[in-house]
Amino acid sequence: MLSGFAAAVDFLNRIVWGPWPTPVGEVPGPLFILLFGVGIFLTARLRFVQIARLPQAIRLAFSSRPSSGGGVLTPFQAFATALAASIGTGNIAGVATAVVSGGPGAVFWIWCYGLFAAATKFTEAVLGITYRHAEAKPLSAGPPWVLRDGMGMRRLAWAYAFIAGIAALVTTPITQPNSISVVFQSQFHIPGWTTGVIVAVLVWLVIIGGIQSIGRAMQVLAPVKVFLYLAGGLIVILAYAGNIPAVLHTIVRDGFSFKAATGGSAGVAIMVSMRYGLARGVYANEAGYGTASVVYGTARSEQPGQQGLNAVIEVFIISFVTSSISALSILVTGVWRLGQTSTAVVAQAFDTAIPGGGYLLAVCAFLFGYTALIGWSYYGEQFLQYILGPRVVLPYRWLYCLLIPLGATSRVDAVWSWGDLMNGLQVFPNVVGLVGLSGVALAAARTLKRQTK
Repeated sequence: MLSGFAAAVDFLNRIVWGPWPTPVGEVPGPLFILLFGVGIFLTARLRFVQIARLPQAIRLAFSSRPSSGGGVLTPFQAFATALAASIGTGNIAGVATAVVSGGPGAVFWIWCYGLFAAATKFTEAVLGITYRHAEAKPLSAGPPWVLRDGMGMRRLAWAYAFIAGIAALVTTPITQPNSISVVFQSQFHIPGWTTGVIVAVLVWLVIIGGIQSIGRAMQVLAPVKVFLYLAGGLIVILAYAGNIPAVLHTIVRDGFSFKAATGGSAGVAIMVSMRYGLARGVYANEAGYGTASVVYGTARSEQPGQQGLNAVIEVFIISFVTSSISALSILVTGVWRLGQTSTAVVAQAFDTAIPGGGYLLAVCAFLFGYTALIGWSYYGEQFLQYILGPRVVLPYRWLYCLLIPLGATSRVDAVWSWGDLMNGLQVFPNVVGLVGLSGVALAAARTLKRQTK
């Protein structure tokens, strides 16, 4: 029965993500074209805001500034929560899976998508602030409100809330603990169910207090986990510094190669690289999901453009720092060819250069997965609350935590395939609002330009 379900999910994934076979060769799936197209469109419409305003974005993200407005989190807490939720084990396990399954060329497409995705996430954050319901108890923000109030599309708003709410409930508490469990089993020989129960209890202790409890936890944990992973990864990469030029050359070459690095059929390699690179790139930075508008909408700020710049920095950290650490670590050490996958292969890479490096990776994987679980619990809560009202919040939090042990003991391939499918379906209604309301984001970008004069 499980094998039949996995086959069905894989079939649907090929429809959504591609590649699609045609008489003239394989072409990208509709979601690939949609995400890249929207990213390119928004980048052009917003006059390359993610590049033109990058220095300003860096100053805002890491500076202390007063906060005032109708939100419940400080701007830094909102940024840290978004960063913590996005930097999950997808940055470790997902990127590793992309390289092992799609070859080094997948890394090029992760980077390429990240560049354009920054404009997408800028727009999501701006719309989150613009169309939030700050007076509501509890505060409400996200694509359902954007689509309903900004576009007047109540049915599409409901559809997004349903898809995204189910995705948050049945994907994140499965994928994140699964990756934590994989590395804990390989490094500490801890049974999956034990890991799942411990993680579930720790998640419950934070999310039961609501968004303010989440914000306080994330402003501490987000910087810690990024620093630890960055430090460990740089040690590994510098230890094999002589391999870096060849690895970078391979990444770019295989990104456009028609010869499969992993032994697949000639002529399909570029599509395989694109498919895995984009799927894991989206999974890593979450641009296009609409989740950014949920958490940035909670910020105590009346300046949508500034929250948009925070979202730009979030994407750059994820796509060009943490994801690169994962990819380069396993590529420069060569462990990507040794048969392991998920977090286990990154642990192998850390072990080659750091005594006890696998243990450091296990700690990082735990922090990545733990914080992502906490952040995504709030996303799902907001989406299902849109449909069912506030009464769903408490039962949802309990059910979310109860699913975590199940995720820790699930099959890794089926878990990630299911996550790809649900994430893909979530994108379609969200991009309607992004494109339709891109003028709102453009106005916010122009306001930023005036502020620097």
